[in-house]
Order: sequence, then structure tokens, then C-alpha cells
Amino acid sequence: MNLAILDLRRQKARFAATALGLGLLFAIVLAMGGIYRGLVEDATLLVDHMGADLWVVQRDTRGPFAERSTVPPELEDRLRSVAGVASARSFSTATIQRVHGARNLRMTVVGLSWPEDRGGALPLVAGRPLRDPHRELIADRSLGLPLGEVLALGDDTYTVVGLTQGMLSSGGDGVVFATELDARAILNWLAPEARRLEREGRLARLAATDLDSRALEDRLKDERSVLPVLDPAPANAVLVRLRPGAPLAEVERTLAGWPDVTVYSAQEQRDLLLKGVVEKSRKQIGLFRALLSLVSGIVVALILYNMTVAKTHDIALLKLMGARVSVVVKLVLNQGLLLGGLGYGFAVFLAQVAFPLFPRRVVLGAGEYLGVGVLVLVLVTVASLAGIVRALRIPPTLILAG
Repeated sequence: MNLAILDLRRQKARFAATALGLGLLFAIVLAMGGIYRGLVEDATLLVDHMGADLWVVQRDTRGPFAERSTVPPELEDRLRSVAGVASARSFSTATIQRVHGARNLRMTVVGLSWPEDRGGALPLVAGRPLRDPHRELIADRSLGLPLGEVLALGDDTYTVVGLTQGMLSSGGDGVVFATELDARAILNWLAPEARRLEREGRLARLAATDLDSRALEDRLKDERSVLPVLDPAPANAVLVRLRPGAPLAEVERTLAGWPDVTVYSAQEQRDLLLKGVVEKSRKQIGLFRALLSLVSGIVVALILYNMTVAKTHDIALLKLMGARVSVVVKLVLNQGLLLGGLGYGFAVFLAQVAFPLFPRRVVLGAGEYLGVGVLVLVLVTVASLAGIVRALRIPPTLILAG
């Protein structure tokens, strides 16, 4: 006689519903780990993809992902002259939100250094890399933009020529890739009225100085002229790639002496992201996961206790027939293990079916599945103690009472 098999035969619907409820709890625990791992991968995805050895940013800032950083475009030429530097290219990125059709479209714009980087290394699932230096985009599939879709961004329209899969920012927004110049134009765009007000403000400031002249005034009034604050638009960082065999530490020391920039290695930039952007989310997810594990253990203990109470007469009969204590313990423990196993199996099934539909990426590997499996085993084993204690307290003479 096995309590688990007996319960499964007599009350299939109740046992299945109980296992289903536990499976939902275990699935949420599994999702918490997957969401955190997804946060880490999303946060470091662009750093890993850009393949830079050094990130050169504005002095005393933490880089383009942590805070606002602006560097002049001519910084590229200065960096190329440093011994050991193979290439230097500008990098611009920011998250924008635009109305496209009938919906709000939130996306992270990233500039590619044209013509060296056309997006050929991106995980394209449809379309092609960039061919023209202007008005072409590569968008992530999560944005719901089909190939050939035309977006109005700033003063120009851009056509989606390629689609990627899984290219998300640290905030979970789909990434759109354009050439570096197009990205700067999109990110630094001002509406015509804002440009007009800026010109009028400059004229007023010019009139209040000794530099006021007819030539300068005519230049500021001419709409075809470019305001110094708008062009050339600054980049957020410059990505440096070193020559093979070049000493990373030595180049870092050289750039650290420059008074207008701060330099980070690729690993340092990843650490800044994980300790800044992801750190609070990691702590919050960890707290929820710990509380949910505790709640799951309490729920399993109550379920096993009630199941044991429901079989009081069966256990009393076993004891009256001379069953050893170890037999009763195994019966209750087997019931808990079967219940936990079925719940864990349903959680894994739910993870395969439902997790891909989550708005944030849920990344599950062997470590997550194994960790939750071990957690379930420990929970049901410890929770079975409540049922075991109850079973051991049932007197065998209870069966004689009717």
C-alpha cells in the first residue's frame, strides 16, 4: 500500500489540481531566476556585441548606459594617434519613444560606425545589413516592424531593411541600428519651432555682447546655417580596439592622463552595468524569490499535513497490522516526493510554453532548472516532516473506534 498511489487512484482530480497549484508556485520561482538572467544578458548585450577593448567617455561619468556622456567627434582622431590603438569609432545610443501609426513605439537607437560596421555581425533573421549611409535601419523583431516599414524620425524617414532577434537594451526595449551620423541626427533632433526659438535666443544674447556684427546676425538669421550647438552633434563614447599584442594596461594609463575623458575596459563597463542598472533589480528579485520559496514550503507542508489527516484510518490500520515506523515514514515521504515531482514537471512545461510570451526576456539554462529542482526536493522533504509527525502520532487503536 502506497499513500501516493492510493491518493492518485481515489482522488485523481484533487491530486492533479494540487500538483497544478504547486506547479504554478514553482514556475514563478523558476521565472524569477530566468528574469534576472535575462536582465543580465540584456544589460551586457550591447557591450559584448560592440567588441571594443576600451570605452572612452566624458570625464567623471560612468559611460553611455549609466548616465549622459558626451564627447567631441574629433576625439576619434586623437585616439587613433595613441600607440597600440588599431581603431577608434564613435558610439551613440539613447532610448526614444515615438508615435508610429496607432501605437507608441519605444526603442533604443544605436549608431553603427559607417562604413566599417554595416551591421553584418548582428543576429539577422530577415533582411540585410545597411547598404546606404543614410535613412536605413535594422530593427529588432520585438518592435513589431516588418521589412520595408517606413518610420518618420526627426526630419527624415527611415526604412527597415533588416530584422534581428533578441537585441534588447537593459530596459527591455528593442534596439534599432542606424549609421552613426543618422543616430546622432535622430537623438539630437529639435522641432522647427524649437530651432527658431534657439536662433532668437542667440540673436538676443549676441546683441547684448561686444561681438554683435551684421555678418554674425545674418548668419544666425539664415535658416540654412547650422547652429554650433546642434552640429557637429556629440557622440556618447568612443570605442577603441587595440592592435594584437598591445598592452591594455599601458594604453589605459596613457588615456587616464587625459583631463577630458575617462576610460573603462570592456569588463569594467560590464561591471558598471551589472552593479548599477541591474543591482537593485537583482536584490528585489532575490527577495521575492526567497519569500516565494518560503511560502511554497508552507503551502506544501499544509497540503501534506491535510492529506495525512485525510488518511488517518489507513495509517492506523497499517500500524495495527504491525507496520514499522520506517514504513509509515516512507509512505508519507513518497506522497510528498510524487506531489513535488508532478508540480516541478508542470512548472517546466509551463516555462517552455508561457515564458517566451513574457514582455521581458526570460533566460533559463541548466543551472536554473537544476537549482529549482533541488529547491523543490528540499522543500517537499522538509515539508513532509509535518505529515510524518502527524502520522506517527496516530494511535493504531483508532481503527477500532470505527
